[in-house]
Amino acid sequence: MKRYRNGEIWDFEHEMPVSPDGSEVILGLDGGTTSTVCVCMPFFPLSDCPLPDPVPVLARAVAGCSNHNSVGETAARETLEQVMADALSKSGSNRSAVRAVCLAVSGVNHPTDQQRILNWLRDIFPSYVQLYVQNDAVAALASGTMGKLHGCVLIAGTGTIAYGFTEDGKEARAAGAGPILGDWGSGYGIAAQALTAVVRAHDGRGPQTALTYNILRKLDISSPDELIGYLLLIDLLISNVATTEWTYADPSWARIAALVPVVVSCAEAGDEVANNILLESVQELASSVKAVVQRLDLCGEDGKGSFPLVMVGGVLEANKKWDIGKEVVNCISKDYPGTLPIRPKVEPAVGAALLAWNFFMKDVHKKA
Repeated sequence: MKRYRNGEIWDFEHEMPVSPDGSEVILGLDGGTTSTVCVCMPFFPLSDCPLPDPVPVLARAVAGCSNHNSVGETAARETLEQVMADALSKSGSNRSAVRAVCLAVSGVNHPTDQQRILNWLRDIFPSYVQLYVQNDAVAALASGTMGKLHGCVLIAGTGTIAYGFTEDGKEARAAGAGPILGDWGSGYGIAAQALTAVVRAHDGRGPQTALTYNILRKLDISSPDELIGYLLLIDLLISNVATTEWTYADPSWARIAALVPVVVSCAEAGDEVANNILLESVQELASSVKAVVQRLDLCGEDGKGSFPLVMVGGVLEANKKWDIGKEVVNCISKDYPGTLPIRPKVEPAVGAALLAWNFFMKDVHKKA
């Protein structure tokens, strides 16, 4: 175990005695493009008993972006190391008490990404600590399945992705390609279509829509001509972000996605253009899930088997009369009636900690 480049991060351990009762812990991390959350959970010994509900969390720490594609590898590592140290310090634990760590972070899209992070984690923790690295969508799935990798997760926030697993470990994903390649159905996708509709209406190339007045008011501009200048400014801000991938790291993408409630309100008020945009988003989100279900055969050959569908993200929240999440489930259920929608009761970081525990248990049983 090394003191990595930021050795001072771990200075608190010098003043913290090893727990006299030998308490052990698990760390779960959810690292996104806007924030990183780490939770410290007690380690539950080998047992056939189910995990307690609710799952106890000893400590929680929050830091900034940890996507290496967005902030660079050095900054991402520093963020991850700091948030882990903060969680351990708050829980009264140190690295010697850790049994397993699951780091679920955006930007982990290839085995080489996983191996690079695993090598770095190995320098931080004692050799006996079990380390696991996943994409952040996997933690979102686990937050709805209590750490079991089976079923599909649909995330629809600024961006969108569908990610699924079979019980024997096969996995598949759909969408999640970023704004340039068209995460249609996402918050950004919905808002981008709405902005396009406003410009088309202004040009006379499309029908008039209530979106024009409501979006202009939301953005505090007076005409669609000003809208063009506003979007050019957003584009300039985005182009100045140093990134090796087309990601949603810059908050400028989120500024556009923040227009989704305006689109929903217009649709609820009877605007046909806004309604059609939401209907298209439902079809896009549902098609992503269907693609994953089909590739993994999650519903069996007859398509009637059941599978958990974990729903995560602001676009899917059921807080409006025009309920996008509900409509997505209805659309999927027409082809796969065994769809079991789940709204997670815990955050993805807890899902990552539960993943770490389940992975650890599987490894122990394999060695037994």
